[in-house]
Amino acid sequence: MSTVLETEEHQALRDAVAALGKRYGRDYMTSVIREGSHPRELWTDAAELGYLGVNLPEEYGGGGGGMAELSIVLEELGAAGSPLLMMVVSPAICGTVIARFGTEGQKRQWLPGLADGTTTMAFGITEPDAGSNSHRITTTARRDGGDWVLTGRKVFVSGVDIADATLVVGRTEDARTGSLKPCLFIVPRETPGFGRSQIDMELHAPEKQFELVLDDVRLPAEALVGDEDAGLLQLFAGLNPERIMTAAFGIGMGRYALGKAVEYARTRQVWKAPIGAHQAIAHPLATAHIDLELARLMMQKAARLYDAGDDTGAGEAANMAKYAAGEACVKAVDQAVHTLGGNGLTREYGLASLITAARVARIAPVSREMILNYVSHQSLGLPKSY
Repeated sequence: MSTVLETEEHQALRDAVAALGKRYGRDYMTSVIREGSHPRELWTDAAELGYLGVNLPEEYGGGGGGMAELSIVLEELGAAGSPLLMMVVSPAICGTVIARFGTEGQKRQWLPGLADGTTTMAFGITEPDAGSNSHRITTTARRDGGDWVLTGRKVFVSGVDIADATLVVGRTEDARTGSLKPCLFIVPRETPGFGRSQIDMELHAPEKQFELVLDDVRLPAEALVGDEDAGLLQLFAGLNPERIMTAAFGIGMGRYALGKAVEYARTRQVWKAPIGAHQAIAHPLATAHIDLELARLMMQKAARLYDAGDDTGAGEAANMAKYAAGEACVKAVDQAVHTLGGNGLTREYGLASLITAARVARIAPVSREMILNYVSHQSLGLPKSY
């Protein structure tokens, strides 16, 4: 794929991460999933090379870059068949929020570990009855002396079993208005009252999904991230990177599937010429390639705007990038499987499991319909239906 719009440093990073990804590849990730374990070796190697914390401030052990660099890392690992989903959560969401809004103590406590991969943090926002609607979140935080007490439930929280802490979105009462406002809290894994249960998923991935129950979880005052009155700003500061990284996840997966299909179409011969010579095979693959390239352009735009401090512009672009990448990923995977015919459904070729995985880019962290709502209202100025 063309990289002429990127700096030499970005191209060098892309090449280096691609080389790391190829050392592991899809076979490694498949074996990890089969064993029910986690890709610790790849995570450790990526961390030691400085890739996991490339977006975090240098003074706390990071690379001093931004979402442009971190999205390159995830995309290239995905294109090699070995994406690290926890990169979306730990350095992108949690690392960004703490770096931008955390106290000095929180930064020193958490960022060095997030940067070097020795600490992992999960992110809990989705609830059974609220989805990702921050205005309907029922997990509440109340003051009790100098402490906070959290009560509520979360679902579809990735990687809680390996995370040292979870950044939980709760709501506190505004003393002036009496209304509830979102706030972010760091909840260490072994905190009393913080329970988890694994959700049985059809999705084949090393990162497990959990439901969390917060039963009067008592936290010290310093567990609150940033300013109590800046909840929505802090929340969306984490959601924009999440969308950018989900786009990188989808683009990487789509590139991997497309690469496998192109390789097969070049060599598979049924009549006189390889099947890739037939337009019915070639044109859909070319379309998939174009769609992935277009999605990547919007992802690069979103990352650049975010890194430049334009949260509003980045919000629009990040939502569009996530939408475009989700659509492109699903279509690329579907076409790749179809190109291989029956072989596309075999374990040997390893594409069938991506059919389910590709849907994640359409569904999470926000559905494509909610992104279309966002664009309808925010970009086009159309009235809301809700």
